[in-house]
Amino acid sequence: MTTDTPSARGGALSGRQIARATGIVMLAFVASRVLGLVRNAAIAAAFGGGAELDAFLAAQRLPETLFVLVAGGALGSSFIPVFSRFLNNDEHTRAWDLASAVINLLLVASIAVTLLAFVLAPQIAATILVPGKPPAQQALTADLMRVMLVTVVIFGVSGLLMGILNAHQHFLLPALAPSMYNLGIIGGALFLTGSMGVYGLAWGTVIGAALHMAVQLPGLRAIAPRYRPLLNPRTAGVMEVLRLMGPRVLGLAIVQVNFWVNTALASTMGEAAITALTLSFQVMLMPQAIIAQSIATAVFPTLSAHHATGAMAAFRGTLGGALRSVLYLALPATVGLALLATPVTAVLYERLNWTPKDTAATAWVLVFWGLGLVGHCLVEVLARAFYALEDTRTPVLVGGAAMLLNVAFSLTFIRFIGDPGDITRTPAAGLALANSLATALEAAGLWALLRRRLGGFAAEERQVAGSAARVALASLAMGVLLYAVMRALAGWPEVVALAAAMALGGVAFWAITYALGVAEARAVPGLVLARLRR
Repeated sequence: MTTDTPSARGGALSGRQIARATGIVMLAFVASRVLGLVRNAAIAAAFGGGAELDAFLAAQRLPETLFVLVAGGALGSSFIPVFSRFLNNDEHTRAWDLASAVINLLLVASIAVTLLAFVLAPQIAATILVPGKPPAQQALTADLMRVMLVTVVIFGVSGLLMGILNAHQHFLLPALAPSMYNLGIIGGALFLTGSMGVYGLAWGTVIGAALHMAVQLPGLRAIAPRYRPLLNPRTAGVMEVLRLMGPRVLGLAIVQVNFWVNTALASTMGEAAITALTLSFQVMLMPQAIIAQSIATAVFPTLSAHHATGAMAAFRGTLGGALRSVLYLALPATVGLALLATPVTAVLYERLNWTPKDTAATAWVLVFWGLGLVGHCLVEVLARAFYALEDTRTPVLVGGAAMLLNVAFSLTFIRFIGDPGDITRTPAAGLALANSLATALEAAGLWALLRRRLGGFAAEERQVAGSAARVALASLAMGVLLYAVMRALAGWPEVVALAAAMALGGVAFWAITYALGVAEARAVPGLVLARLRR
């Protein structure tokens, strides 16, 4: 590969290239989220909404937190801008020295924290994670946690590989990695739980982490990496990455605190409350990942490159286009989640050991998670804009304020939302509503601060607002149609009614937005025709 291509030097992509990259990432994210739902369906069918599944879902919290803090989004959002700047300046030796030093330091750090967490797992489970559960379930949670801690080290390396490939504008293999992770857990649910019980899920998680890393290795050949056994924090760029990473780690820690608080509070709400809270959240994450993560992942390297080259007009235009695209998809998805929560949950999970009662409990919470979808999607893109500006401090401060609001809202809402004696109306819905409201306020705060930071963003904002208003109108019309279709098909198999409602609603939404002149709707036929011509 020659060094004058955007891929080789990490340069900015054109609007058409961003759209193509977004499409690739979005398709991969769709595959990942579909497999994630298959994973959850396999797990739910095997264990139902019982104590073992509650223990497994709680046990995932510590390994996931350590991965996020040591090598997750914090590293990628801090590493890519510095690495991209070296590539854009044709300083390839410095770029690869940076990558080598970071990956070696990362391995040392992840092994150290994993060993410490392994030793303290019983205390963490009993006193922080699931204090409301009986001792036997706390012990099971700790044992499952210990098995899955090895994923922290594996994901550490894999997370940095994702950053390196994305910085070179390679998106497909990193986007496929989550699908490989889900396949590992599905394999554990289908083939290991019969002989190992719930421990089969834990070992399936380890296998999935290994596949997550392995699928990205072929991509390294295309960029000719130059690894060196460096372990020096004074290597050029390392301290800058750490400086940028510090606030981002704090910000992600704040998010994880919310999850830990939710899990601890749900552990006092009876059996299956953790399962209802977690599985409904993961259903909401499917459209969030497809919409926001795919767009944000594809646009982030380009925003970083625009900032690195001082092309701020292009930065504002790219960001405005990303926000319009996110709202075009997130607003109708919010309406769909609210109206179709019960049939969606039933179609996904209701088989074998998963009962209609479990469906009702999970769908009840899903409605409240769905109300926060737009906020979650906007935060994903707006935070990336700050990271591209090499400002990781502002999102942390806004996220910290949102975390405090979330905890306050949670402690308040669980007092009057739901019925503690009825799992189908669990107070866990109050935890979901608290998060949705806090995230919406977080998105509003980030947007206001970004407007001040960019200046001259008014033209793009007017375009975003005008598009969003028309999209909101179309979403409401779509909602009326969804309600009518579900009423008309009452008594039909839920999978048929759901498919019909989603198909008719999607077509109606597109047709209305096309008629209203929404640019994103007008682009769809061209993209489809271009793809068919290939």
